[in-house]
Formats: sequence, structure tokens, C-alpha cells
Amino acid sequence: MFMRELVARTMADRFAWFWMIFEPIAFVAVFIAVRSLIRGDRLVIGADFIPWLIVGLMGFFLFREGMTRPVGAIDANRGLFAYRQVLPIDPVLVRIALEGLLRSVVFLIFIVGALLLGFDLYADLPLTAMGAWMSLWALGAGVGLTLSAATALVSEIGRLVRMMTIPLMLLSGVIAPITLKPHHLQQIMLYNPIVHGIEQLRLGFFENYKTVQGIDPLYIWLCALSLISFGLILHMRFVEKLKAR
Repeated sequence: MFMRELVARTMADRFAWFWMIFEPIAFVAVFIAVRSLIRGDRLVIGADFIPWLIVGLMGFFLFREGMTRPVGAIDANRGLFAYRQVLPIDPVLVRIALEGLLRSVVFLIFIVGALLLGFDLYADLPLTAMGAWMSLWALGAGVGLTLSAATALVSEIGRLVRMMTIPLMLLSGVIAPITLKPHHLQQIMLYNPIVHGIEQLRLGFFENYKTVQGIDPLYIWLCALSLISFGLILHMRFVEKLKAR
């Protein structure tokens, strides 16, 4: 099933790999153009703007793909449920694992490319960076597990999920440093676990990066494990309904 998804994800469309790499490049180019008009490179303390933006975007894309890709996995693989050993959760878990692998490969390509171009995209604290990367993947997996079951039961939820990605990016400190926000907005944004994962990832890459107080890697792991548990419970509770729909 993993190989089937891998081939479908990377070979079904001749531009699949191109879009996986071009999309972050396009986002970076657009935001650099916009932020250069307001001298955005001076707004990040302890890190160069372009590497800072790349790290944030790649971390968010990892979470986003883990959240959105599993949503249609059950309907796309419904024919496989004729085999008794295949459960609705199986294609969901396969897509979560596959997206984590693909996004990690794309991030490594960006790191190598940035280093060759002379940008400082070397992780100062590799273990911190890897821990933050895994936490964002786990958070996306938890949301993806939950939404895959909910969407299979109520199809309208899938439309809402696709509408959520841009607002989530704006509310997660991906584009603009959250240190620029008023203090009361910072405290509200800290309820968003994505903020903790992305800021922790940036701290792993830029040792001198100045972020807001209250960033806690434990918080994102608690949210991720809670959502994973809830998603697994939904799949266990409604397994027959998910097969029948």
C-alpha cells in the first residue's frame, strides 16, 4: 500500500516533484518581494530573513500536508476494503508516513541548495531541529487522523479543511515574526501549537534567534499525542461506518 501511494503521489503527475519543490520557492520569492518593501530583513533578530522564512515555510508545509493529505485517503482507497485485513485507517497512516518522508527529502534539498548559494541554513542545534521537525509531523498526523475520520463521515468538513490552510499560516508566525505582535496577541497565538513547533524549529537552526517567551516543545507534543489518540479512537469507534460509506 505504501508503494502504491508513493507511485501515485510522485509518478501519476509528471510535475509532481516539480510542484513539491517549486511551491516553497514561489512562496519564498513572493514573501521576500513583499517584505523587502518594508525592510523585512531587519525585523528578525538573530537570523537572516531568507533562511528564517524557508525554515518556517517548510515546517508549516510539513504540518499542512500531514493534515490535508489523509482527508481523502479513505474514499480514494475504498476498493481495498474488500480485503478483510485492510482497515480504513491503513491508507491514512500510509499517507501520513509518506508525506513526512517526502517533505523531509524536499527540506534536505532546500538545505543543500541554500548552502550552495551561500545562505546560512545549517542547523546550529541539530537535535533541537530534528525534535521540532518530528513534533510538527506528529501534530499534522494527529489532525490528519482526526479529520480523515470526520470527513469520511461528514464530507463538508473536507471543504473547511482546505479553507483553513492560509489563515493557519498567517496565525502561526510563518511569514512575520510574532515578536512584532502586541503582547496580548502573542499570548493568544501561543495557544496555537503550530507556533511552538515552528519557533522551536527556528531555534534549532539559528542559535541566536530571539523568539517570544513561552515557547514550549512539551506543549506541541501534548497536543499532538492528544489528537493522535482522539483520531485513533474515532477510527476504532466508526470503523464499520467508514467502510460502508
